[in-house]
Amino acid sequence: MSFLIAAPEFVAQAASDLAGIGSSLSEAAAAAAAPTTAVAAAGADEVSAALAALFSGHAQAYQMVNAQAAAFHQQFVATMTGAGGAYAAAEALNAAESLPTDVLGVINAPTMALFNRPLIGDGANGGPGMRGGDGGILYGNGGAGGTGGANQAGGAGGNAGLIGNGGAGGAGGTNTVTGNAQNGGAGGNGGWLYGSGGNGGDAGPRAFFGAGAGGVGGAGGNAGLWGSGGIGGHGGEGGTGAGRPGGAGGAGGNGGYLYGDGGAGGTGGLGGASVGAGAGGVGGHAWTIGNGGAGGAGGLASISSGGGNGGLGGDAGWLYGAGGHGGNGATAQFGGTGGSGGNGGNAGLFGDAGSGGYGGDGDNAAPGSGGNGGVAIFGNGGNGGAGGSMGGAINASQALAGGNGGNGGVSRLWGNGGSGGNGGTGETSNTGGVGGNGGNGANAGLLFGSGGAGGFGGLGGSAVFGTGISAGNGGNGGVGGVAGLFYGNGGAGGGGGAGGLFQGLAAQGGDGGDGGAGGNARLIGNGGAGGSGGAGGLGAPSGDAGAGANGGIAGILFGQPGAHG
Repeated sequence: MSFLIAAPEFVAQAASDLAGIGSSLSEAAAAAAAPTTAVAAAGADEVSAALAALFSGHAQAYQMVNAQAAAFHQQFVATMTGAGGAYAAAEALNAAESLPTDVLGVINAPTMALFNRPLIGDGANGGPGMRGGDGGILYGNGGAGGTGGANQAGGAGGNAGLIGNGGAGGAGGTNTVTGNAQNGGAGGNGGWLYGSGGNGGDAGPRAFFGAGAGGVGGAGGNAGLWGSGGIGGHGGEGGTGAGRPGGAGGAGGNGGYLYGDGGAGGTGGLGGASVGAGAGGVGGHAWTIGNGGAGGAGGLASISSGGGNGGLGGDAGWLYGAGGHGGNGATAQFGGTGGSGGNGGNAGLFGDAGSGGYGGDGDNAAPGSGGNGGVAIFGNGGNGGAGGSMGGAINASQALAGGNGGNGGVSRLWGNGGSGGNGGTGETSNTGGVGGNGGNGANAGLLFGSGGAGGFGGLGGSAVFGTGISAGNGGNGGVGGVAGLFYGNGGAGGGGGAGGLFQGLAAQGGDGGDGGAGGNARLIGNGGAGGSGGAGGLGAPSGDAGAGANGGIAGILFGQPGAHG
C-alpha cells in the first residue's frame, strides 16, 4: 500500500526499548520470588499456616504466569527486531535499484543540456499528431509518432542514433469536416550503424459522407548501414463525392547501405465514387546486399470506379539480392478500369529479378495490363504478370479487349529469361472483345540459360444480341525467348487464345489467336516449340483457327529444333 510508510530506525529502537522493559520485569520477578513463594507462618496455629500457604500459592502462580509472559515478550521482541531488519534491507535494495537510473541520468545530462537528446535511451512517443522523439545518440529507438487528432495528420516517427530502430509513424486522424483525409506519418530512420526503419502510419479515415480525397500512407523509414527499411502505410479511402480518389500507399523504406531488405509498399486506398482507387506504394530499394521490397497492391474500387495500379517492386542490392515483386492491380467495380500490375524490381549482380504484378479485371471498361518482369545479371529474369480480363454486365455498345500479359525480364549474363504473362479474356458484348496478347518470353543470359516461355493469348469475348456480326478473336501468344550463347534451350511460344463463341442470333464465331514463335538455341540446346493456334469460336459460321508458329532453331553444335505449333 503506497500510502503507508515505515522508518526502520524507529522500529529497531522500539524493539530495543521493549527488550529493556522485559529485562527489568524479569529482574523484579526474580527478586520477589524468594520472599513470596515461601511465606513463613506467623504462628504455630493452623490459621497462620493456612494464610502462609495461600500467599505462597498465589506467588507461585504469578511466577508461572510471568514465565509465560516473558516467553511471549521475547518472541515479540524478536519479531520487532526482524521487522526492523527487513525494512532496512528493503530500503537498501531500493537505493541499489535506483543507482542505475541515477547513473544513466548523469550520463545523459550533458547531451540533454546541449541537444535535448539522451546519449542512451529511447525517444519519447509523440502526442496527438506530434513527431516522436529521437532515440539516444549512442543507443536507443526512436519514439512512435502520435496518432493524429481530429483533422490532423499523423506524426512522424523519431530517428534512432547510432544503434536502434526508427519509430513508427502515427496514423492520420479522423476527418470531422469536408476535405481531404489526413495523411499517415512517415516512419523514422534506423540507426546509422545498425537498425531498421520504422513503419509508416496508415492514412486516417474520412468524415462520414465526406467528399475529400483519401489520405496518403506514410513512407517507411530508411535503414542506416545495416537493417531493413520500414513498410509503407496504407492509403486512405476516397470520399463519396465524384472525383475523390483513394489515397496512395506509402513507399517502402530503403534497406541498409551494407546489408538489408527494402520495405514493402503500402496498399492503396479504396476509391471514391466515379474515380480510381489509390495506387500501391513503391517497394523500397536495397543498396549492396539485400532484397527489394514488394510493391503495394492497388486499392480496391468502389461504385463506378477503377481499381488502383500496383506499385513497382524495389530493386535489389547491387551485389546480391532478389528484386521485389510488383504489386497487383485491383479489379474494377460497376464500370471502372482495372488497375495495371506493377513491374518487378531488378536483381543485383547475383540474384533473381522480381515478377510483375497481375492486371486487375475491368468492369465495362478496360482491364489492366500485367506488369513486366525485372532484369537480372547472374540470375533469372522475372516473370511477367497476367493481364486482366473483362467482367461486369454485358454491354452491347462496346467490345473491349482483354489486358495484355506483361513481358518477361531478361537475364544479362547467366540465367533464364522470364516467362511472359497470359493475356486476359475479351469482353462479352454485341461484338465480342479481342483477347489480350500474351507477353513475350525474355532472352536468357548472354552466356548460359534458357529463354523464357511466351504467355498464352487470352480468350476472345463472346458475341450476343446482334446478327451478322462476329465474336471476338483470341489473343496472340507471346514469342519465346532466345537461349544463351554456350548452352540453353529456346523458350516455347505461347498458344493463341480461342475465339469467342456465338451466343445470340446468327453470328460468326471469333477467330483463334496465332501462336507465338519458339525461341532459338545458339550453340548447344533445343529450340523452343512454336505455340499452337487458338481454336475458332463456334458460330454460324464458326471462326477460323489461329495459325501455329514455327519452332525455334536448334543449337549449332547440338540440339533439336522446336516443334511447329
